[in-house]
Order: sequence, then C-alpha cells, then structure tokens
Amino acid sequence: MFYVTTAIDYTNGSPHIGHAYEKVMADVIARYHRLRGDEVFFLTGVDQHGQKVQQTAEKEGISPEEFVKRTTQKFSDLWEKLGVEYDGWAETVDERHKHCVRTILTELKDQGQLYKKAHAGSYSVRQEQFLQDRDRDEAGNFGPEWGEVVEIEEENWYFKLSDHTDWLKSFIENQPDLIIPAFRKSELLNALEKNSGIDLCISRPKERLRWGIEFPFDENYVTYVWFDALINYISFAGYKSLADSGLPDFKTIWSDRPVHIIGKDILIPAHGIYWLCMLRAMGFSESQMPRLLVHGWWNIRGEKMAKSTGNVVDPSALVDQFGVEAVRYYLVRDIVTGKDSDFDMDRLVMLFNTELANEVGNLCNRALNMSQRFTGGILHHGGPLTEDDLALQKSLANSLSEYRTAMDDFDLSKGLEALSRHIVHCNQYAERMKPWTLNKDPDQKDRVATILYHLAESLAHATVLISPILPAAAEKLAAQLNFPVLTTLKLADLHWGLLPDGHEIGLPLPIFPRIVSQDA
Repeated sequence: MFYVTTAIDYTNGSPHIGHAYEKVMADVIARYHRLRGDEVFFLTGVDQHGQKVQQTAEKEGISPEEFVKRTTQKFSDLWEKLGVEYDGWAETVDERHKHCVRTILTELKDQGQLYKKAHAGSYSVRQEQFLQDRDRDEAGNFGPEWGEVVEIEEENWYFKLSDHTDWLKSFIENQPDLIIPAFRKSELLNALEKNSGIDLCISRPKERLRWGIEFPFDENYVTYVWFDALINYISFAGYKSLADSGLPDFKTIWSDRPVHIIGKDILIPAHGIYWLCMLRAMGFSESQMPRLLVHGWWNIRGEKMAKSTGNVVDPSALVDQFGVEAVRYYLVRDIVTGKDSDFDMDRLVMLFNTELANEVGNLCNRALNMSQRFTGGILHHGGPLTEDDLALQKSLANSLSEYRTAMDDFDLSKGLEALSRHIVHCNQYAERMKPWTLNKDPDQKDRVATILYHLAESLAHATVLISPILPAAAEKLAAQLNFPVLTTLKLADLHWGLLPDGHEIGLPLPIFPRIVSQDA
C-alpha cells in the first residue's frame, strides 16, 4: 500500500497558495502511483484544536465548534474546486480521533513515558509552545516569528522526548531516504543537537485552554495541539480504532513506509523530532517510520507570503480567473520539490500558453485534424519507417523513462519537463515531415499515414502521462482520440502501438485555449 498524507491544515485561517500547492502535489503523487499500479490511500484534513482557535472564536462571539466548522468548509470547498481527490479526511474533532489520542496517552503513561511537573517560562501564544534560551536571537530577544510571548508558571504533563533523541540522531544519519530532499537532513540534525535532553510539554491546563482533547487520566488538562494533530496520520488510518469505526485496516494502510508531505516550516521540531520520537515510544519499528517529503514556500518577490504584508495569493480566485488546469499545472511545474519559488502570474500564463496551449494543443490539433482531412479519421501504421520515425519513437521511450524516474523521486517538475520535451519533438517532427505538403502527392499516402499515426500515438501516450497532473483534460484528450480506456491504462501497459491499425479518431476540440491577457 502506498500511503501518502499531507500536513493537516490549521483552521485558524483561510487556505492560501501554499496549502493549494501541497494538496495538488499530494493529489498528483497519489494519482501517479495509481498509474504505476500501486494501491493508494491518500489522507488529508484539518487540525481544529488549540488556543488560537479558541481565542479567534471568542473574538467573533461564536463557539469554537461553529468557527472550525465554518473554516473547515473553506478548505474542503477549495480541494473540490482544484480536483483534489482524497481517500481519507481527517478532522481532529472527530470522536474516532479523540479515542485514538486518549488511548495513546494512556498507554504512554502506563509505560512510564509521561510525567507531570511544574514549569515557569516564556510561552509563545502564536506557536502555542514554551520557549527556551536557544530560541532567543543574538540580542537575547525572542524574534517576531514567535509573536506574543508571555511568562507562564504552571504544572503540565510531559512526554519523555529525551529518551529517544539519541536513537533519532543515529536513525536520521543512517536513513538516506528518511528526509526528502536530502539536504534537509543536516538542518534536522542541527536542530536535534539543540533539543537534546529536553522533554515535550504535551498538555495545557483547562483554566486557560478548554478547546482540546481532554486527558483520559487527568480531567484538568487538554492535549497540546501538536501532540494531538500529529496523531491524525495514524488515527484516520485505523490505528487503535474501535471495531465499528468505519476506518480502514491499519496494518494494510501502514504496510509500507508512508510518505508525509509537509512544509519546511513544520519539519523542525514537530515532524522531524516530536513525531518520530512519539512513534518510537508507541512501539513503531525503524522500518515503519514514515518518509518526510519536505516542500518549500511560495514567495512573492523573495518574501514569504503573509497576511500581515498583504501579499497572500488566493488559489480559489486563481482558478476563477485562469481555470483549474492552468493552476494545477503551474503549481507543480514551476517549483522544484523541496525548494522555494516565487509566485509569478505571468509565468503561470506563459507556461500554460507555451507548454499546454501551444505544444500539447498543437500536437492534438495536428494529429486529429489532419487525420480527419487526409485519412478520413482512420489511423494506419503506414509504410516503411524512416530514421525520423525511429527517432520519434526513441524520444518517446526516453521521455517515458525520464518521466518515471523523476516522478518516482517526487520531482514533479522534472517529470513534466521530460514529457514536454517529447511533445516539442513531435511538433518539430511534423514541421520537418510536412504531411500537409506530402498529401498533395497521391504516391505519398502511406507516408502521410505513417506520420499522422506517429503523432496520434504520441498524443495517446502523452494523455496517459499527463493524467496525474490534469485528469479532466486527459479524459477529454482520450475522448477525442476515441480511446477512453487510455485514462485507465497503467504505466506497464504503455508500448508503441496503443492505437491499433484502422483505429478511428474523433474531431479535435480546444482543450487548452490560450489565456489572453486583459491588457492585450
């Protein structure tokens, strides 16, 4: 089972372009693995507890339940709009999740992994965590990233994180595919050195926070939001679930190492330290530890998007303006997995117009329109193959191999580059072969048929390869090719000759109409 998850979105705000990128990325990866023939379970959802949610709801004069229900709807509506199709949906107010969290807390306490102590220190309201001296800047101050910092003295429950950090350091050093991309590993190891010997506060007293999962053995406390939220990856996969929960079988879902897709800002310490140590304390083996696929940020002119600076991009508005195909394609085409990228609306338009409207659209029009005009819409293998024909077939084979390697490595942009190279090759082949000229010579009918078959066959393969990124467009391409099974083929089914001799194709209709600037 290929189990892929995204970080669940905190419901104290509205979805932005970073959320959209992560979900589309996960959706593409899930669809690609189904194309590989893998059984897939894709989980996403929302994180609904915590002090910030409680405070925002109070300011609006509504209950936290009403607030998170309203905000959750914004996220689920956007995923539907973007064509993101998930198998599991996580909401941390779900009673099945609460049962799992409470069961884990009880088991960890029984194992001696939890203890209670008093602590006085600086507390970040924004990050909902106690701070250490290591969190201060060179001037001894807590930076703006922590938001409001207050002094708190209280008693809380702690998880013995320090019992597991030596193991974690060794594990990270010896697992080449634990952190993707690999350059993030050194950041995690450096952070681990700073966290050495420190335990994790996993409770909040009800006297200042009631919006959370109550401790099963201490009714005066609720669970720290990060401890609660991280558990969604296993709770909604069926871990410690009741028999009638309706959740999947955990052993099936977690039969192979999952892939957690997260932003770089939550690798440290939450996923890279807390989560892996929590799993070990629960009894998970090293072979069961998830891989962490860490993506970068979308910036504006080199600056991180933030409400405070007014540079946040609304993905829903983008879809309304440019269409879902343009947005999905741009989000996975213009950012290298793991690195930051600058959001650029002009590039969104350029990539769509160049690689989809001009290249794929042009190939579709040539393959189908000329076949209708020159061969009555019937494809024939034609006559003997030339070096140009063989070179096109080789280009397709190379692109397929490069596409598969890149997608297996979660390098979606590189996978699309490989596909685009072959589409360009096809259009250049058409320009060189000039079937519109050859068709004027009755003795060249077989040659024309050969050329048009090579264009249509390449389009068929491209339809399959583009389907994880643009599933709706792929279905339209398959319909125009009059070959609907294209969208159900697997990578292993791809071979030269998908379209049989004598196959009748349909009429071309615009699938990727050019985006015309309103200023033009």
